Amino acid sequence: MQTFLRALRLLAMVVWVGGLIFFAFVVAPVAFTKLPNAHEAGIVVGGTLRHLHWIGLVGGVVFCLANAWLWLRAEVPARVGFAIQFALTAVMLAVTAYSQFRLLPEMDAARATAGGVVETASLDNPGRMEFERLHVLSERLEGFVLLCGIGVVLVLSRESQWPETGKITRA
Repeated sequence: MQTFLRALRLLAMVVWVGGLIFFAFVVAPVAFTKLPNAHEAGIVVGGTLRHLHWIGLVGGVVFCLANAWLWLRAEVPARVGFAIQFALTAVMLAVTAYSQFRLLPEMDAARATAGGVVETASLDNPGRMEFERLHVLSERLEGFVLLCGIGVVLVLSRESQWPETGKITRA
């Protein structure tokens, strides 16, 4: 059971962090350089981000559940690492949920206020200015989630280096 939970936890985090990396360094740049205009690229990127958020939300919950089970069964020194992983993942979940359920809908509303196609609105259009502000916030939050995810992966990679880490007590 311990091996299964560790593998499940690792898979959940790797899929989430890998998806963030693929999104930031492949999907978004390719969409904005290969599609005919920024509006179409934004549709692809926004839709992809919504799917990525769901992957992260589900993966994060799976990670936290598996991590909690391992934490409950681990010796006290090992619990510190599990607690750090849980805290970072909880932050990732909170920021992702905020982005999915609050920020992206606000960006959609700002886009509509700008006339539907942001890049054709004048630079002083309130909808465009709000969209641009929210877009910068969205990029920063996704970067923050990625950094937290890398932190989780680093803590995961250290687990095997401490003899007491992960020892399961027999109940």
